Amino acid sequence: MKYNITFILLFITTLAFGQQITYSGWKEEAKTEIRLLPKYGNAIKTKEQKASDQELIQTYLKQAGTNRKASELLVKLGFDYLYKQDLKTAMYRFNQAWLLDPTNENVFWGFGAIYFSFGDFESGMYQYDEGLKLNPNSSNILTDKATVYMTRFMKSNSDKDFNLAINHFKKSYSIDSKNQNTLFKMSACYFVKKDCDNAWKYYNECKELGGRPITKEYTEALTRSCKR
Repeated sequence: MKYNITFILLFITTLAFGQQITYSGWKEEAKTEIRLLPKYGNAIKTKEQKASDQELIQTYLKQAGTNRKASELLVKLGFDYLYKQDLKTAMYRFNQAWLLDPTNENVFWGFGAIYFSFGDFESGMYQYDEGLKLNPNSSNILTDKATVYMTRFMKSNSDKDFNLAINHFKKSYSIDSKNQNTLFKMSACYFVKKDCDNAWKYYNECKELGGRPITKEYTEALTRSCKR
């Protein structure tokens, strides 16, 4: 069982690698473009920028009805762009979502996903933790935080990293046992550890819910290595 293959199986359905800008390019551009920084880099905005913000807020409030609903709409748009590998537009939308509702934990889920896509796991983890301060029971953020730990485990082979990953997955699962992303990744985690019983358990639960994140390659690897 090769970890590099499992790594691909574990994360390919979640993250948009192959982005259209390098991380060094992103950081250079962010020096003058506050929209590429979470919460606009906490910058002091100009009169014109503030007016533009208010126009945006009113536009989305008319469309969605409440600040929270408008914020969630923008978060969804952000992830749509993330999956299309357009990370810059994704970040614009996540920042707009924050503008509509700074208490929306899913905004920080989006911020974290941006940094995760660049491989900056430390910054990603910081954003996930910010989101969990707002909602400690966010299944989506807990699962993605677990993914950070699992990524570290792939490099360190440390039981500590693996245990942190599986504990976060378990907490996420206890909150939402029908989160297919969580189920698939839990199966893959146990697969890495050659715990076939649990690998099949969470695989089957994911499959029963539709199996959306499951790849053909993972099914073949699980079937081959964990014969029943």
